[in-house]
Amino acid sequence: MTASRQPLFPFEKTLAGRRHLVTGHTGFTGGWLTLWLKLIGADVTGLALDPYTTPNLFSAASVADGISSVIGDIRDAETVRDAVARAAPEVIFHLAAQPLVSRAFEDPLESFATNVLGTAHVLEAARMTPSVKAVVCITTDKVYADQGWHWGYRETDALGGKDPYSASKACTEIVAASYRATLAARGNGVRIATARGGNIIGGGDWSDNRIVPDFVRATLAGQGLTIRNPEAIRPWQHVLALVHGYMVLAHNLLTVPDTDANWNFGPRSDEMKPVSELLEALQGRWKAIPITITPGAFPETHFLHLDSTKARRVLGWKPPVEFADTVALTVDWYRRQSEAPSKTREITLEQISGYRAGLRA
Repeated sequence: MTASRQPLFPFEKTLAGRRHLVTGHTGFTGGWLTLWLKLIGADVTGLALDPYTTPNLFSAASVADGISSVIGDIRDAETVRDAVARAAPEVIFHLAAQPLVSRAFEDPLESFATNVLGTAHVLEAARMTPSVKAVVCITTDKVYADQGWHWGYRETDALGGKDPYSASKACTEIVAASYRATLAARGNGVRIATARGGNIIGGGDWSDNRIVPDFVRATLAGQGLTIRNPEAIRPWQHVLALVHGYMVLAHNLLTVPDTDANWNFGPRSDEMKPVSELLEALQGRWKAIPITITPGAFPETHFLHLDSTKARRVLGWKPPVEFADTVALTVDWYRRQSEAPSKTREITLEQISGYRAGLRA
C-alpha cells in the first residue's frame, strides 16, 4: 500500500506545513508520530536522548531521515531552550520521558528529574519562544490516584501515584496545569494540554519488562515467557490510535477556543482485556509459547481504565481499530520486520497508511 502524502483530514491539514518539535522522537511512540507528521508534509525537529534499546524503531525505520534530529537531554534547561529557539516550532509534542514503571523503582531520581523537571524545562522554553502556539504534553493513564474502581477514571478525578513512575507523571500534570493557569499568559500565551493515554502496544517497541516486546523476543528465540500478573486488566491500544489522538488534540489547540485542558485517550469499556487474554490473542496470531507466572517485585494496579468520553465527543477522536485489529497490526509488524529488517520504514509507513484508510472509511 502506497502511503498518501496528501493531508486527508482536518487535523492533518492544520498540522501539515507547520513547524513541529517532537521531544522523545527517538522513542517508540515518538517515532510513529514523527513519521506520520513527516508523511503529511510537516517540518519536524526532534529532541531526545539516543535510543536506549538495541534494536530500536528510530534506527530501524530511519526516523531521522528528512527531519532535524537533535540528541540532547531535557534535564538540561539550556539544551532545551536552544533546541526550541533553533526549531522555532508552532507546535510542541512533548513525549520525552522515563516511561518504565520497573526502571523508576531502580532509579527514582532519574524518573523525577526527567518527567517533572524535564517537562518544566520544555514548557518554560515553549512560553518564552514567540513562535510556539500549542504544546501537547503526553502523560499516562497512571496519573490517577488508585481508587480500586471498576469504572474508568475521568479527567476530573484525583491525581495520585504510589510508585515513583506514577508519582512523577502526576507531578508532570501539576507542572503543566501551573504553566497553563498562570505562566503561559506571562509569556507568549501558549496553549497547553495534557494527553493521558492507555497502555500502548504496536510495532517497534523493544523495551524490557513490557508484555509485547517480551513476548516477541521469546517467540523469535523459541523460548518461554515469564509474566508477573496475568489477571491485570489494562486499556490496551495501538500506538497509532494514541498518535492520532495527540494530533487531533494539537489541531484543536490551534483552531478551537478552550481546548487547553486534560484529555483521556483510552479504549471503550468493552475493549478492556487482562494480560492473559492479550497473550492468548498474540499467540493466536503468531504461535504458542510456554508461559510461566512469577509475581513481580513491585506493586501494580489490578484494574486500570480511562473514561475517554470527552475526547470522543468534543474532539471527535474515534480510532478505526479495536482490540483484535491492534493485536493483528502488532503481530504483523513484528513478524514482517523480523523477516525483512531492511523494510522496517516501509512496513511502518504502510501501517500508517492503513490506519488513515480506516479513518477515511
